[in-house]
Amino acid sequence: MENEMYSQEEIDEFWKAFLAKTGRSEDTTYVEVFHFELSEKWANELLRLVLIGQKKATASSLYSYECAGEPLPKVGDLSILTDWDGVPRCVIEATAITILPFSEITYDIAKREGEDDTLESWQKGHIHFFKEEGKILGYDFTEDLPVVFEDFKVVYIQEEN
Repeated sequence: MENEMYSQEEIDEFWKAFLAKTGRSEDTTYVEVFHFELSEKWANELLRLVLIGQKKATASSLYSYECAGEPLPKVGDLSILTDWDGVPRCVIEATAITILPFSEITYDIAKREGEDDTLESWQKGHIHFFKEEGKILGYDFTEDLPVVFEDFKVVYIQEEN
C-alpha cells in the first residue's frame, strides 16, 4: 500500500544512510516506499514482524498492480518499508516472485508471511483484505484471484536514534 505521508527529504536521508551503510552504488534505486495493510494497527504489527525476522513475504492481488499501472515486482527490487505514519524503518529486497490463484496457496507458502498459524487463518485474513481492497479498486474477490506472492529479505534496518 502506497503511503504519501512521509517527507521526501526524510526518505532521501534514509536512502543515503542505507547506501552508505551497505556500500551500494549511489545510483542504486528503490522501487517503492510503502507500508503494509489498510489500517494503522496492522501496518505497524506487520512491520514489527518484518523487523524481528518473522515476516519474510507478502501477498498482493495482481489487480492492485494493474489498477495502479505499476510493474510487477522483480527479484532484486529494493523497497523502503515504513510504519503507518510514513517513517522509513527498513529496506527489503525481493528474493522470489510467484503468481498463483488464491485457491492454490498452500500453508507452506502462506507461513512465509509470518502472520498465521494455519492456512485457514491466513485465508480468512486475506479474503477480508482482498474484499476490502476490491471495494476500493473495483474488483470482486474470487478463489481464482491472481495473487502476487513476494518473498523478501531485510537488507537494512534504520537504527534507533
